[in-house]
Amino acid sequence: MVTELPRTAAARARQVAAQVPDPELPMLTLADLGVLRDVRVAGDGTVVASLTPTYSGCPAMAEMRADVAARLRRAGFEKVEIRTVLDPPWSTDLITARGRRKLREHGISPPGAAPRRNPGPVPLVLGAPRQAVGCPQCGSTDTEETSRFSGTACKSLWRCRACREPFEHVKEL
Repeated sequence: MVTELPRTAAARARQVAAQVPDPELPMLTLADLGVLRDVRVAGDGTVVASLTPTYSGCPAMAEMRADVAARLRRAGFEKVEIRTVLDPPWSTDLITARGRRKLREHGISPPGAAPRRNPGPVPLVLGAPRQAVGCPQCGSTDTEETSRFSGTACKSLWRCRACREPFEHVKEL
C-alpha cells in the first residue's frame, strides 16, 4: 500500500509508468513514443494513467495497458486505472528527441514532421511526392520504399541505394 503524499506518489507513479517499453518497438518507452499522456493520483489513492493509441485499432494497446498496470502494481500502487485518451490523437510529432535517437541507433528511420490537417473531413489532395527518407545506416536520402507495411502497421520497409542496406521507417502520422 502506498502512503506517500499525493504529489510524491504521482511523481513516483509517473516515473514507473514512463519506464514501460513499447511492445512493438522495445527500444522505446511509452513515454519516448508519446503514448503515455498523463499519470495522476486521485483523491482515493488510485493511480490513473492515460494512454493514447498510435492509431485506432492498434493491436498493441491491450498489452500496453496491461504492462503499465502491472508495473504500477509491482511498484506498490494497489489501485490502478488505465484510461484510453483519443483526443487529441497521437501523432509522430509526440515521439521525443530521445526516442528518435533510439530509433536511429537501432537502424529504424525516425518519422519526419507529421502532416498538418484541418479539422473535419479529410480531402483527397494530389501533391508533390513525399520527402526523402534518410537511411539510418549511412544518412543518404537516396532511398526507396519497398513495402508500405513492415513488421507493424506503423512502419514501412525501405532500401538505401547508397549503402544497399534495407531498413524500416516509422510512418508520419
